[in-house]
Amino acid sequence: MEYRLLGNSGTAVSTLTLGTMTFGSEADEATSHAILDAFVAAGGTLVDTADVYSGNESERIIGRWLSSHPTEAAQVVLATKGRFPQGDGPNDLGLSRRHLRLALDASLDRLGVEHIDLYQMHAWDALTPIEETLRFLDDAVSAGKIGSYGFSNYLGYQVTKAVYEAKAHHFAPPVTLQPQYNLLVRDIEHEVVPACLDAGIGLLPWSPLAGGWLSGKYQRDEAPTGATRLGENPERGMEAWQARNSDERTWAVLDVLSGVADAHDASRSQVALAWLLARPAVTSVILGVRTLDQLADNLGAADLVLDEAELQALTDASAPRIDDYPYGTAGVAQRERKIAGGR
Repeated sequence: MEYRLLGNSGTAVSTLTLGTMTFGSEADEATSHAILDAFVAAGGTLVDTADVYSGNESERIIGRWLSSHPTEAAQVVLATKGRFPQGDGPNDLGLSRRHLRLALDASLDRLGVEHIDLYQMHAWDALTPIEETLRFLDDAVSAGKIGSYGFSNYLGYQVTKAVYEAKAHHFAPPVTLQPQYNLLVRDIEHEVVPACLDAGIGLLPWSPLAGGWLSGKYQRDEAPTGATRLGENPERGMEAWQARNSDERTWAVLDVLSGVADAHDASRSQVALAWLLARPAVTSVILGVRTLDQLADNLGAADLVLDEAELQALTDASAPRIDDYPYGTAGVAQRERKIAGGR
């Protein structure tokens, strides 16, 4: 396992993160604890959860594992999130000081800790002044309740606004952003990636396997059956599957992915993860697993090195579609130079 700095902070984390959205729902507590054991034994350090995962149960399961594994817990860099509803009241959600104070304390209690290394805003809140959110986070850093903070699912302008508001008020700066990012979903490269590069913010991509598409789980024109990641609403999930199945870009990407995987005697998942780890601004990739077998396969990406030709072939096949303005030919060339050149 390799390690990188957590965005612009001084904290080192493993390049693969254990995502725990499945804990308490698709993985029972015994399985969840076994996954944590295996992840840490492999050198993994960053464990990511959220207060809404499995109705708070993910945090509780992690908390019980931390308390029963004090030696291993000392190596864990713990991340959680707040923002979404924790009750039925009008103030039981959002990024207001009132809600975040209660949400953070509740997360600390469920996790059984006094300090969270990375506290993330789960989504933008258009109603709360950003200065209010940032002041709370700065106060939480000063109070020792959190080490750093970051965002999830923010747009490029929202990231930049937060960065410069924090700078203007001399608040602690944000260090990370969690976006959806994978070979089939690359639109964040238009605005979000350049904004993060400009600010030195590290990306923690979620859904790196595009809901199983990049693992080889789906076959052309074969409707999935059994357990899938197509969503809780079966009708909506099938619409999403049909849209991706009918898109020739999907199969072009999977063809190249398969060829690279075969050349390395690796799984498609491992190649998709390795490509993502090589992208600019990426600090650590979040693994979403339900079983120990899935974890073992995904961890194989840590040792997989793709050469420049393979990376380029995957990048070319998965190039995001771009309308003419403002991301036309000239805009694309400028964006690619910015991304390739880092900050």
